[in-house]
Amino acid sequence: MKFLIITHVEHKLNGRCISAYAPYVREMNIWLKHVDDVVIVAPKTSDAIGSIDLEYKHNSIQFNKIEHIQFTSVLNMLSSLFKMPLILISIYKQIKKADHIHLRCPGNIGLLACIVQIFFPKKIKTAKYAGNWDPKAKQPSSYRFQKWILSNTFLTKNMSVLVYGQWENQTKNIKPFFTASYFDSEKVKPEIRSYTEILKFAYVGGLVSGKRPLLAIKIIENLHKTGNNVRLDMYGEGERKGELKEYISKNKLEGFVKLQGNKEKQIIKEAFHKTHFLILPSKSEGWPKAVAEAMFFGSIPISMSISCIPFMLDYGKRGLLIEPNVEMAANKIVSFLNKEGELQEMSKLASNWSQKYTLDVFETEIAKLLG
Repeated sequence: MKFLIITHVEHKLNGRCISAYAPYVREMNIWLKHVDDVVIVAPKTSDAIGSIDLEYKHNSIQFNKIEHIQFTSVLNMLSSLFKMPLILISIYKQIKKADHIHLRCPGNIGLLACIVQIFFPKKIKTAKYAGNWDPKAKQPSSYRFQKWILSNTFLTKNMSVLVYGQWENQTKNIKPFFTASYFDSEKVKPEIRSYTEILKFAYVGGLVSGKRPLLAIKIIENLHKTGNNVRLDMYGEGERKGELKEYISKNKLEGFVKLQGNKEKQIIKEAFHKTHFLILPSKSEGWPKAVAEAMFFGSIPISMSISCIPFMLDYGKRGLLIEPNVEMAANKIVSFLNKEGELQEMSKLASNWSQKYTLDVFETEIAKLLG
């Protein structure tokens, strides 16, 4: 089987090695176990391979470079419109030669691929929609358009669209799905935590506006001011890092808020064994892997009621759902701190649920999709 991947994820080439963002590649390597030949259509970057990158593992893999496109300014828009014909031609040529087409959405490249795949109704296809599938969510028009094409069974044929969460009134090709980080062999009985001593919080994700890292800091700051013994370790990099460092320094939070930068999977895993809470007040998510990973080891997630997170947290039984307001969020956390038994039960429920979604189960489901 010739398996074609079309994605907006930027790739890095070093000799015969092809690398990209580790969580994405880690998942794709599972798909690639079940195919003969692999073709990747994606943008290329000259950035150095970093700690958050991972190499594809396959003996027969071909990379087809396309240009990166974006529409964040008039200049970018004009440049992207100029590049689009060549990108469309490249996508068309590769789909024509492939046996199975796999689209990664949402994204600008995914949008173009959604359009091109219409002309190949007999080809077998899957699409992984890694964003928020909630039909009621406020999203950019390009995202809504992709969702419309993917769920339109007149335009899109022979495709399974994998989405996070279960939503009402969906077409037959929309398949509730999940993602995973750990194997069955990594399951452990989580430690029973004490919630009466120092409370350890973790933030795991990009230091970008959409993840609201500053809000996470302010919530922890509020807890500290009201007499709670707290610590926050923030794992990740991003455009807001300078602003966060300045806020921590200006408000003298260095004693209990630490920016740890990007860390390898094993270090994050060890952190989840010890932390009491994961705090991730994002504006939007697909299937937030950090939430599922924290739950796997009994760390209680604190997050917003967005996308499939309420489903993951069983609407408050496996974690805390908060509002994007510092005092309201802090007050909700405090209201649970004198209920140690309830928090320990929440930690147990979180771990029991997350440990159902392992990479072993994920691979079994992928094999079914590939026939």
